[in-house]
Amino acid sequence: MNDTVLLTRDGPVATLTLNRPDALNALDFAMVDALLARTADVAADDTLRVVVLQGAGRHFMAGGDIRSFAGELAHAPAARQAAFQRMVERVHAAIEHLHRMPHPVVGRMHGAVAGFGLSLMNACDLVLASDDAYFASAYRHIAVTPDGGGSWTLPRLVGTRKAMEIFLLGERFDAAEALRLGLVNKVLPAAQLDAAVANIVRSLAAAPVVAMRNAKRLVHDSSGRTLSEQLQAEALSFGQCAATDDFVEGITAFLEKRPPVFGRD
Repeated sequence: MNDTVLLTRDGPVATLTLNRPDALNALDFAMVDALLARTADVAADDTLRVVVLQGAGRHFMAGGDIRSFAGELAHAPAARQAAFQRMVERVHAAIEHLHRMPHPVVGRMHGAVAGFGLSLMNACDLVLASDDAYFASAYRHIAVTPDGGGSWTLPRLVGTRKAMEIFLLGERFDAAEALRLGLVNKVLPAAQLDAAVANIVRSLAAAPVVAMRNAKRLVHDSSGRTLSEQLQAEALSFGQCAATDDFVEGITAFLEKRPPVFGRD
């Protein structure tokens, strides 16, 4: 059994754990298969409300597994090209699962967040990081270009000029800089990270499902729409939300001056 990515479930919350701690959770060919399978599982589970993405051990992910990549060096250039293109195309399907699944994805970052790890983080909807986390694109150091949608997400998060700097210079930056750039939502002392993640997960699990799913979809789809198209999508979504029992509960709770209790839809 391929256990390089673990999937656990606690009620409406699924947790995906990158599970190669002795290798800094670096991405090898087996982990590509596991990540694709596990993200497909959670994307298809409509009973879920939240997905947490984390790394086992001292690091989230230090990028690609250079030792496993080295095993391909004996092959001819054309064979290497085909093998690595297939690998990247497969892991990209996992990135699409994270972007397109209806459930919000919360990333828990600590230690190294580099290469594909940075792209994987940027596929999450909310990100919390410990103050010992550090970040780098790292691709230039092995003479390759970004994968995992990094060249799509990073410019949208930090702007084109800063994305160029991160990719072309490959310099490491710390959690405080990641927060300043908007790559993470919060930075916390390492001892407080799990509690902070748990608080956000509880909040999302108790939130109105249709509203949360529609909000994620609206934001992700906005970059491919004109303003008029996005306004129409917002109108359709608002109408869908207004037809739910959670909308009735939200309005009623507001008028009764009490906290809403969602989850009837």
